[in-house]
Amino acid sequence: MVPGALATAFDLGALAELLAARHTVHVVQRRGRGDSGPQGDRYSIASECADIEAIRARTDARLIFGHSFGGLVALRAACANPAFDAVAVYEPGVSVDKSIPTDWTDRARRELAAGNNFEAFLTFIRGINPSQTGRIPRWFLRIILRHAIPHIEMEQNLALMPQAVNEHIEVGHLDARLSDYHEITANTLIMHGKGRRTSRQILALTQLGATIPDCEISAFPTLDHFAPEKTPEQITTTVLQFFATHARTDTTIRRQ
Repeated sequence: MVPGALATAFDLGALAELLAARHTVHVVQRRGRGDSGPQGDRYSIASECADIEAIRARTDARLIFGHSFGGLVALRAACANPAFDAVAVYEPGVSVDKSIPTDWTDRARRELAAGNNFEAFLTFIRGINPSQTGRIPRWFLRIILRHAIPHIEMEQNLALMPQAVNEHIEVGHLDARLSDYHEITANTLIMHGKGRRTSRQILALTQLGATIPDCEISAFPTLDHFAPEKTPEQITTTVLQFFATHARTDTTIRRQ
């Protein structure tokens, strides 16, 4: 299981416990989080994929789930990699024709360099959703975010902003690489909610689904982007059924 940009392995803990009823689950603590090493000066999506491959080789895992940026990592790791039976992703961070804006990253980098992670977070929130939160004045958004986001969650967001900026730069680098996903041989499930997804983002996921040879798309109209972290029980049945259908052999549970 691969968490997203402003998340750690612990944020997928509840979903991991639900999936563990039928599978041995390994949740990746991605670079720049917890006891994992830093992203490093040469960070790229290739680094993330190398980490996934090392874990897959060590665990013999043949099923992979990714959320948001973690969904992008999962899909990239599955490209031209026949070791995976099935890939399930929830609102993967795949940008098509700039469906995920990244033009905010330069400003955010400057704010981070100045030691102002909160301003970088504001830039991020406004930048990734210009048609919605991007229309809210910064002064007003400051007030909203300080009251709407719990203190512990905000601390994590601010601590992970440098990593999130680097990760979204990679999202931008891959924007013109939609054809790469034709190389995924695993059966793939793309899930999405409604929430604040824009029509461009939904179209991008539709194009992604059409590019992957064996892919199905499931919509959850009542869920938002953070469903795998905050309401995981609502996608668990779908994920378990998908994995059960597409695992090549019996997936005997191994307790470790």
